Amino acid sequence: MKSIDPKDFKVTDRIKLSKLPTLLKVDADDDEKEEKLDKVQAKLSELQDVMYAHNKYAVLICLQGMDTSGKDSLIREVFKEFNPRGVVVHSFKTPNSSELEHDYLWRHYIALPEKGKFAIFNRTHYENVLVTRVHPEYILSENLPDINSVDDITDEFWEERIKQINNFEKHIAQNGTIVMKFFLHLSKEEQRQRLLRRLEEEKHNWKFSSGDLKERGYWDQYMEYYEEAINKTSTKHAPWYIVPADDKEMSRYIVAKIIWEEMKKHTDIKEPELDEKTAMNIELYKKELGEK
Repeated sequence: MKSIDPKDFKVTDRIKLSKLPTLLKVDADDDEKEEKLDKVQAKLSELQDVMYAHNKYAVLICLQGMDTSGKDSLIREVFKEFNPRGVVVHSFKTPNSSELEHDYLWRHYIALPEKGKFAIFNRTHYENVLVTRVHPEYILSENLPDINSVDDITDEFWEERIKQINNFEKHIAQNGTIVMKFFLHLSKEEQRQRLLRRLEEEKHNWKFSSGDLKERGYWDQYMEYYEEAINKTSTKHAPWYIVPADDKEMSRYIVAKIIWEEMKKHTDIKEPELDEKTAMNIELYKKELGEK
């Protein structure tokens, strides 16, 4: 199987989602993909321990994708070797009444990772320029000044919100948070097949929601707004990666490999050195501990 190069998936120029593959064809079976993922998992786990001790960087992994694109299982498989103290997953659903009393970024700010830790946003602050664009009436729940009806939500409103998101990501990046954003690029046909499996396989029935079919009806709009958001917010400090998602095993490996390759660039992440006094007295301490 060919090596995964982050540059092949990173958004550095304007993209057209309809022109990008949802399936990466490789000469490997599922067992080989899982074996490669296992090796990267182990490396990431070791890196996370070192980063925890280094305590100067945090890592924010943002996952976006249509329903059934594999976000939940990707999180489970990619990060399962992590020390639980070093990784936190946040799944952002419809804002609750308390969250709506703050600006839309507030709940994302308070969920940011501490230094030395990873945070995974399963659905992210981008829902505020995706779902709300498909359903602009949701904006009315934010009780914003000068927004009294859907007619008040202009193109300028969305442009300003995109700028706010860019500023949010720039701010946290400048203060030590490494940001990587992944769009799991699923085909409409593959989504249909996965929804059908939820209905046909009794053990997966609980995953099905009629709301999934409703949102599927807005597929073209979602693709339009995803494309716009990605093109306007993929930056050097917070890049987007478009990951083919029709093959779940492969998409998991791609995401894990990209995280590993990008983290390796931060060569200053090292275990802290012992202070001079402790280093000079190691043999003395060992002797003391060796005594009964």
